[in-house]
Parts: sequence; C-alpha cells; structure tokens
Amino acid sequence: MGKVALVGAAGAIGRSIAAALSAEGRPYRVIGRSHAALIQAYGRDPLAEIAVWDPADPESAARALDGAEAAVHLVGVPYHQFELHPVVMDQVLKGAVAAGVERLVQIGTVYPFGRPRTPRVAEDHPREPHTFRGRMRKAQEDLTLAAHAEGRIQTTVLRLPDFYGPDGEKSFLHGLFAAALAGKRALMIGPIDRPHEFVFTPDAGPIVTRLIDTPAAFGRTWNLAGAGVTTQRDFARRIFATVGRSPKLLPIGRRGLSLFGLFDPLMKGLAEMNYLMTEPVLLDDSALSSLIGPLAKTSYDEGIDRTLAALSRRAA
Repeated sequence: MGKVALVGAAGAIGRSIAAALSAEGRPYRVIGRSHAALIQAYGRDPLAEIAVWDPADPESAARALDGAEAAVHLVGVPYHQFELHPVVMDQVLKGAVAAGVERLVQIGTVYPFGRPRTPRVAEDHPREPHTFRGRMRKAQEDLTLAAHAEGRIQTTVLRLPDFYGPDGEKSFLHGLFAAALAGKRALMIGPIDRPHEFVFTPDAGPIVTRLIDTPAAFGRTWNLAGAGVTTQRDFARRIFATVGRSPKLLPIGRRGLSLFGLFDPLMKGLAEMNYLMTEPVLLDDSALSSLIGPLAKTSYDEGIDRTLAALSRRAA
C-alpha cells in the first residue's frame, strides 16, 4: 500500500506503527487534534506528514485523510465519555470513504466479548458485552465491519489486550513502573493474582503494517495476544526486582474502585470493567499467525528492562 494515515497517532500504539513505517522507509501521515503534540512526537522524522482534524467538524476527517491509501484508527476518548467511540468511528469512516482511502484498520480491545466462555478467546467467540463500555466498543466494531460489508471501504479490526511500554503513559501499568523507579508504593487494580496478558507496544507496529499489506486480512476481525500469561503481582515483582527493590503494592478491588467512583468518573469506569481482573479475557491469536506468519513478541523481562530504561532516560 501507499501512504498510511494514523488517525489518533499521538498514543503509544500510534507511535509504534509510525516507527515501523519509518523503519521500512515508508512515508506516513499522523493525524490528531493537537498540532503541538504531533510536532513533539513526529517533528524530527522527515517521513512523517502532520495533519490536524477537528471531531466537531465532520468534514475535517476527509480533508485530513485526502491522499492516503490506507488508514489506522487509533482514536481514544475520555474513559467517562465512551459513547463517543461509535460517533467518532462513524465520522472517520465517512471521511475515509470520501477521501478515497482503500483500507482501514481499527485497533480494538477485548471489551466487545464480554465475559469469556473459553480459556482462550478466538475471533469467533460470541460478542455479548454486559457493560456500557463493552457495548460502545461493539458498536464501534459493527460500524467498521458494516462499511466493508456494504462495499464502501475495506476494513478490519485488530483487537489487543492491555499494553505497556516506553510510551505507555496511558497504560494502567505506567504507575507501577513510576513507583518502582521512585521507591514508592504502587497503586494497582485488583485482584492481582489472576491470569493476565500484556502487549509490549513496540511489538504492535510491525504486525499492523503487515496486516495493512495483506488483502486477505480485510472483512473480519483478528486477535493479537500478549507475550504469555502472567499475573499483575508477578509483573510487579519483575519490575521492582529489576530496579533492586522489594515490591510495595496497594491493590484496590471493585469495592474500592466503586467508592472512589462516587467522586471520580475514571474510577467509576474502572469499577464497571473490573470483571476483566477476575474473569480475564486471554486472546487466541493463532488465526493471525496463520495469516501473516510468526508474531514477534518481546518477553516480559526484556520489555520491562526497555521500559524502565526509557523512563529513566526521560527522567534524567
């Protein structure tokens, strides 16, 4: 494919995809709401073209996407405004179609599945979200897949579990890394002894670029699992051990989140999604590996080392 536009490029996954495109020598466009944030993140890469859009202006999406052959939708919304996910998705899809974009990849989450029925969740697992946020994410996926079914644009959805990495400021694990470096107690979303998996953000970019270039990828959804099953407690132990400290952890479960949620919309949302900590959705990505080949995944130990090194350099 030709030029790829990253809509909502300022986040960790957007930076990972941009890095993969840049490593391949491919020009790309980053689209976001803040010109200053995009300049700070991508201003030094001569392959990056910067465009700004305004979600309040539906036509601005088409202008920002004009000339791109493929797009990746990475747009985030405030956790207390999840009703905006399908609204923004519809706007970007219409803009992409108007601009003549051929292919679109939506980066999704495990939320649309709801409670898992199987130990490993494949793409054909029922999508029966029992939470408001899950329903909004399902509505977003439905819009994306309907656009393909109607022949308007080729689309696909790539679902990721929770992530972490050098640019993962919005990861719920970011505070854990910061606490370990500062020698402080880490606030964690409990319970922390249940199985869980995480994607190291730099691993996502090369997989997304391969997906964009694979015609057979479009018209359905795909899962990308983490680097293995772990627990939050074990993950925390590895982080603190790497900096030579004993773990100091303060887990907060659903009851505590609900209490804080009386005053904080973010905590209220985390309480709603707390089932993911007690009934974790562990993804099966064998279909994706069959489609595009082996999926390179950084081990948790190496990913933790690289994340701590990056955060230490930034602090210095």
